[in-house]
Amino acid sequence: MTEAVKSVLHGEHEARGAEFVVYSGWTWVTTFGDVQREYAAIRSGVSMWDVYGLQKFDVSGPDAPRAIQRVFGNDVLGMAIGQVKYGPFVTETGALIDDGTVFKLAEDHFWVMANSESTEHYIRDNADGMDVHIEFRTHQMPDISIQGPGARDFIQRLTDTDISGLKHFRFLPERIEVAGIPVWLTRSGFTGDLGYELIPDPTDAVALWKRLADEGAVPVGVDAVGIARIEAGLVIIGNDYEPGVTSPYDLSMDKIVASEKDLPMLGIEFLRQASVSPARRFKTLRVSGSALPSDMTPVWDGERRVGTLTSPSNSPLAGIIGLAVLETQWSANGTELAIEIDGSRVGVVVDELSIFDPQRARQRG
Repeated sequence: MTEAVKSVLHGEHEARGAEFVVYSGWTWVTTFGDVQREYAAIRSGVSMWDVYGLQKFDVSGPDAPRAIQRVFGNDVLGMAIGQVKYGPFVTETGALIDDGTVFKLAEDHFWVMANSESTEHYIRDNADGMDVHIEFRTHQMPDISIQGPGARDFIQRLTDTDISGLKHFRFLPERIEVAGIPVWLTRSGFTGDLGYELIPDPTDAVALWKRLADEGAVPVGVDAVGIARIEAGLVIIGNDYEPGVTSPYDLSMDKIVASEKDLPMLGIEFLRQASVSPARRFKTLRVSGSALPSDMTPVWDGERRVGTLTSPSNSPLAGIIGLAVLETQWSANGTELAIEIDGSRVGVVVDELSIFDPQRARQRG
């Protein structure tokens, strides 16, 4: 049996009393012992999250942008240096096989960050005849995510570089020093809040983590981040979609699928057809009562199944909620539907996808 991969920060997490879970062969911190404190740091202070298991690939060469564009649903060819784009990795039939981000460092140099190691091979397999070099870089790029409304001021205290003008989904294409340690700095995250990510060298990761903690950032795990991402309407592979089956439009990714452009992208005709009248929509359900439903709970209108509640959560902001893929006819805000919990019907009401910040003002502010 293969041992699960551990972060370079694993020993530091153990020393702080972390609990762990293994997901797809990678070890993640679930909590440092107080999920509510960790969630509060994300939403009202400064949190730090070890995102070591995010899969990272370096893609370079004259055909690098074309190779990525071949399998990526958002517009890579139109990116500016220092820009980050989020989107789906798509198949010939327009289904997602993964979702993630693309970073443009130069005209012929990109990073790709995704959930699955196999996405590296997927890019490579669809780049036949292209002049491109793809390198697995996860272990060379530890990632510490700084999230929360105090994140900008917190990082600014620790660097001489002015980061006030760095916009959401942008990054600095040259390394800077934070707490005296060289890092790549990107303005991104997975909480729906103001956030940044710091990428140091592996040999500097422990020292940076300790310094950030000493300065007041609260270490958090996936339990707290999971609450925040559900409040923000952010998807996770294996929960909210089935790779190779689900359409990006089932997840309401309309704004990040560039199917209207003439791009050399797999499945673009299928995506164009789906964009005209999406069959399903991704929304939040507000659940009556205090019982937490299970993942993949069917959603009903009377005796007709109209969707699936994919990701439930007990939100300090909104009570019991869940992300759901719903047939479009039943996806309007305010629609009353039902689910079953422990054999009993429970009412649910359809709401905005992001109930935390529908306009993404915190992320973009």
